[in-house]
Amino acid sequence: MQFLGIIAFIVALLLSVMIHEFGHYITARRFGMRISEFFVGFGKRIWSTQRGETEFGIKAIPAGGYCRIDGMAPNDVMPEGEEDRAFYKASSGRKLIVLGAGSFLHFVIGYILLFTLFAGVGTTQVLPVIGEVIADSAAQSAGIKAGDEITAINGVKVERWFEDVEVIRQSQGSELVLTVDRDGTLIEVVTAARLTEIDGSKRFVLGIINEVGLERSDLLTSVKNSGTVTKSFLTESVKSLIALPSKIPALWGQTVRGEERDVNGLVGVVGVARVSGDAVSSDKLTVRERLATFILIIASLNIFVGIFNLLPILPLDGGHMAVAIADEIRALFARIRRRPRLAAMDVTVLTPVTMVVFVILASLTLLLLVADVINPVVLNL
Repeated sequence: MQFLGIIAFIVALLLSVMIHEFGHYITARRFGMRISEFFVGFGKRIWSTQRGETEFGIKAIPAGGYCRIDGMAPNDVMPEGEEDRAFYKASSGRKLIVLGAGSFLHFVIGYILLFTLFAGVGTTQVLPVIGEVIADSAAQSAGIKAGDEITAINGVKVERWFEDVEVIRQSQGSELVLTVDRDGTLIEVVTAARLTEIDGSKRFVLGIINEVGLERSDLLTSVKNSGTVTKSFLTESVKSLIALPSKIPALWGQTVRGEERDVNGLVGVVGVARVSGDAVSSDKLTVRERLATFILIIASLNIFVGIFNLLPILPLDGGHMAVAIADEIRALFARIRRRPRLAAMDVTVLTPVTMVVFVILASLTLLLLVADVINPVVLNL
């Protein structure tokens, strides 16, 4: 079962990467740029087919994919008569749209997955079903039993228990009329909450412990909650990237000295795949809870990757976007000084910087890979 979870994660990751590349493809095509290749994977060609000017295919190493837009730099050779379709000749606005389309689709994927979670699978919520009745409580005195479901409070239908329970907490000990579903029969129970000290504070309670389970949300609530969680994931992703350098020393200790892995620390693709496999194979979770956990992992990963890809460093899309923005700043100063617009910056000039960044990212990836293999993150699932 764990193996199936890991395979599902790999498939989901590959689909996410190809959707990212499709964002570049569809926008570049819309603006008339020339696209010579669109491949799944890297390395040796396994299969390909030509569709117009673009070669679509599959390569041997399933580690992502790419969309090759011709003319990314001024020294790139374009086919005769196609020079004006080079990427570097497009306006900065169009460059930004093409470069940002990949990350944008990561955010869309994340939102859609979260919407599916809320509306289709359900999220863990406190249910109006009684799991346990506390001894000598108001609920026990009123005859409430484990297994009862509270369907209405004072005639008002219970829609979301975490909100409706406030009627009980704010009742100030006044009479409450509860409509209870007991084995398919609706009965009315009259009781009153008692002021009880809980965790150092006093509040009015009935003395019941509710069951917890997955609950689907209605359409509008799902739309709203998906947006709220997406925003939260975006914020947390930015915070994680800011804190990333400070977590590398701890990762080194966890890798070299075998210190316990921090579940809130850095985790690589292998680690996330392992966690996904653990979630899907967990005996402590129901099938729906496993699916919900898997969807949440893939949604959060997409949003993080979308943010990461926007970092203003080459060779990431964000680095190319920074170059396009720099071109516009140079053009603005040229207009102010009443001079002709300068030629687009040649990103190949920044190759040494790109290589340094690549080596740093590759080293961090390798460190994460070793850590995830020899000292994996373990979640209590």
